[in-house]
Amino acid sequence: MKSTILFAIILTGVATLRAADPQPLAERLKTEPFALVYETYVDDNWELFISNNDGTAPINLTKTPTVHEHYPQVSPDGTKICFSVDEGEGRDAVRSLWVMDSDGGNRRKLTDNAREPFWSPDSKRLGFLPQEYPKFNVIDYYTKGMSFYDLATGVITPHPNTEKLHHLYNPSFSQNGKWIAAICHAGMGETHAIFLIEANGTKLINLKIPGCRPCLSNDNKSIAWGSADHELSVADIDLDSDEPKASKPRLQIRDAVNYIYHIDWSPDGRYLAFSGGPASKGDPSKKGTFQSACEIVGVYAPGWDIYAVSSEKAGIIDLKTAGADEVARLTSNGSSNKEPDWMPKKAAGK
Repeated sequence: MKSTILFAIILTGVATLRAADPQPLAERLKTEPFALVYETYVDDNWELFISNNDGTAPINLTKTPTVHEHYPQVSPDGTKICFSVDEGEGRDAVRSLWVMDSDGGNRRKLTDNAREPFWSPDSKRLGFLPQEYPKFNVIDYYTKGMSFYDLATGVITPHPNTEKLHHLYNPSFSQNGKWIAAICHAGMGETHAIFLIEANGTKLINLKIPGCRPCLSNDNKSIAWGSADHELSVADIDLDSDEPKASKPRLQIRDAVNYIYHIDWSPDGRYLAFSGGPASKGDPSKKGTFQSACEIVGVYAPGWDIYAVSSEKAGIIDLKTAGADEVARLTSNGSSNKEPDWMPKKAAGK
């Protein structure tokens, strides 16, 4: 009798522990009202794929076997995706700015020699970084100035401080329209710095945080960025202020083995997607790719996949020890899956 009672207690304890186990992050993502778009390299071609935000049901959104698309950016209203297209090989390549509906229709080219586009908060304009010199170079900071393309009129307007903006990459608007965050490499008086650029003025604020590729949350209260090759960070920031400052990181994502880059906020700010994989210098024998650091646009990155974590946790998430409740792997083929961005499910037809 005693053994039967003890066994029942043990079973009850196990059941209690199992019931208390946190839900896997991938399961939580299934219930969220958005999808994921990202670049990938399939059949010797760069394409843009869209999937459920847990990574299931991936669909080739572009389906262009002779055109190389990458760097997808979803408009704030979820109706459109802008992206870059490379045509040609080596130094003769031309990188252009394109836009299409979120279902892949009505695609059109906007301008040539344009890099790393980003949306205005009202979804009516596209910012972009003009190429530094006419001859192509894959280096991400090969830019000079900043411009805006008006989707209704086709008019291109330079930023009011464009002459002072040099060697920027990975720009993004704050959702209040006040600031543009970007990383500068070997320009603007800095060797490497994350700047806030006044969107309609000339003020420049060096946030004095180490790393690159900043991304601003939709509530204007947080910034995420790559603080090192093996680390992503999240900090508080008041983007409604006239002098924003980033706090010490409240969340850090680390991977001692693989590189992790390209962090991006979900629309509700509750999740972060990012890319990660082994360090490499690309494989220029593959069509439409270049040799450089594997995280750069247009560089083939074997073994790279898309991951997600919750942004609501504080402290450190070590990807080598994190459980399924902390991290979700959203792609698994390692086919140079990079540059994730989120979009509403309704716009994606999901």
